[in-house]
Amino acid sequence: MENNQNIVVLDVETQKSFKEVGKSKAMGLSKLKVSVVGVYDYWVGQYLSYEEKDMMKLDQRLQTADMIIGFNIRHFDMAVLAPYLFAPVANLPVLDLLEEIEQVRGHRASLDSVARATVKEGKSGDGAEALVLFKEGRMDELKKYCLDDVRLTKDIYEYGCREGKIFFTSSWDFKTYEIPVHWKQATETFLNKKKDNKTDFPSSLF
Repeated sequence: MENNQNIVVLDVETQKSFKEVGKSKAMGLSKLKVSVVGVYDYWVGQYLSYEEKDMMKLDQRLQTADMIIGFNIRHFDMAVLAPYLFAPVANLPVLDLLEEIEQVRGHRASLDSVARATVKEGKSGDGAEALVLFKEGRMDELKKYCLDDVRLTKDIYEYGCREGKIFFTSSWDFKTYEIPVHWKQATETFLNKKKDNKTDFPSSLF
């Protein structure tokens, strides 16, 4: 995937856990609150991070994106972001990498299991550690952790686009399985959908 495409890879870290807010999917996700959002912005070719105070700026960027990529993004990250965004998250052009994995395998897989099998690198930590980093005010470390997940997601996405497949290692039998993916075609569909309505990128965001 080339830079200069109007695509954002996104990952959200939260201030609170489900244990703190309850596990109701209807209300719990919105109560988790954003601690930091990490992105890779293909338009500028940079990794960027946004704290809760920066959500208006992030909202402006997401509303202009041709595609937003993430892992388990539709039912977690976007739901956490929803209270901060001006337009409904359902209207945003989302490619959730986990969805195609679920369709093929019939069950979910973790980012770590897919990353280790596909790009030979695992996560640098877990969500519980990220919560501790936020509560202790260690924002630089939290941003690094979040952007590490963004980088893994980006690498998996690019591998899938290039090869038409990814891999994951099952936690049940510890075997590695191949999963066909159609992310290249999905990307072309998203980009072509907005081609006729293309406007100049809003330089006021930077």
